[in-house]
Amino acid sequence: MLYAIVDIETTGSFAAANGITEIGIVIHDGIKVLNFYESLVNPLTPIPYFIQRLTGIDNNMVAKAPAFGEIAGQVFELLQDKVFVAHNVNFDYSFVKHHLKNAGFELESKKLCTVRLARKVLPGLNGYSLGKLTQRLGINHGKHHRAGGDALATADLLAIILEKDVSGVVSGMLKGRNSEQYLPPHLPIDELEQLPPTAGVYYFYNAAGKTIYIGKAKNIRKRVKSHFSNNKTNKQKQDFLKETHHISYKECATELMAHILESAEIRRLWPIHNRSQKGFLPQFGLFTYEDMQGYKRFAVEKIRQSFQPIYTFNTITEGHLRLRSLISEFGLCTRLCNIGTDCDCPHHAEPDEYNKKVGEAIEWLRKQLPTFALIDKGIDDNEHSCILVKEGNLYGMGYITDKKLQLINVETIVKNMEPMQDNDYIRNLVFRHATEYPEKCVLF
Repeated sequence: MLYAIVDIETTGSFAAANGITEIGIVIHDGIKVLNFYESLVNPLTPIPYFIQRLTGIDNNMVAKAPAFGEIAGQVFELLQDKVFVAHNVNFDYSFVKHHLKNAGFELESKKLCTVRLARKVLPGLNGYSLGKLTQRLGINHGKHHRAGGDALATADLLAIILEKDVSGVVSGMLKGRNSEQYLPPHLPIDELEQLPPTAGVYYFYNAAGKTIYIGKAKNIRKRVKSHFSNNKTNKQKQDFLKETHHISYKECATELMAHILESAEIRRLWPIHNRSQKGFLPQFGLFTYEDMQGYKRFAVEKIRQSFQPIYTFNTITEGHLRLRSLISEFGLCTRLCNIGTDCDCPHHAEPDEYNKKVGEAIEWLRKQLPTFALIDKGIDDNEHSCILVKEGNLYGMGYITDKKLQLINVETIVKNMEPMQDNDYIRNLVFRHATEYPEKCVLF
């Protein structure tokens, strides 16, 4: 078996929008080096300054170097029919495969990651970066952050791993489509294997333990694996592979509950890689207050945490339309509703009489907002899941026992609910589900 140990320097972190500035390839038989190839590469784009400082490769050095397309044939010949090896293999493989494809070559190789192999074969070390491993194992590592030097050091590391691999870790990695090869290099395989095939929410964490992504799934294990089951060259995929160190999950009884929990958790933690659902919070609300003359007044204003709106809207225009319908229906004053400065009422009622109209309008508005519970299966057979909507807004979700189901009422349900922040996205999901499955609804 022959190995092609590869290291590259690049202009950025993902292949789809970045170029290769240097490539080093060591052909190895597991014991000794058979061939060595190294070349600077003109990425046909400026090299960012911080990368110049890191690698020592500047724009002048690559100005007369060949573009990748000019050496693609030679690179492909060196790599084909060999095991592609790299320290954090998915990064190097994604770049090389992408740029070879652009040059007309289709690379399909088995892969080995020396980070994952070292963690298994050489456990208990204080770090698994290439620099720490070479220092700990006494490997000559002449040119740090240069493709040739890093590839030669990785080749020596591979030889040590192969020598010390008495339990067949390498052969196990190479058998079939080993899922571990597609995982982020720092993610323990047991964290993936413990994920359940049930609905719920999963969390990705970086090295510092900070949540970087939250997702939902009807099958947590299958969904998480799908994040790593291909070698896409876009930025999000490569950032996942680079940054993900740990995974956890929270099981939910239903997919709808997973939707709700995901939405709530994204707003609680604001993970850097979650781009959707961040714009669904209502921006405006219908408020009521009493002025100095004793009149109860309506106003459509931006939502503030310290005040509870009667009704919420995405836009101020939507709020004014709803308020005008209340003015027309209940004979309210436009000025007292903060719609205009001029009063168009023929005469004003006394505050008590006018406030009665406002109270009727509020009561009518609230009656348009249903209170109901969605009752569904629980995580186990001794409980039922419950999603509670109060006066048209999501209140929360949780679980109730069979016994309590016989005595179901709002007060009983509230005691068992975990409150959730309401938003248009989740509210629409719940209402749509209630319409589609009326047999699951309990109205109050």
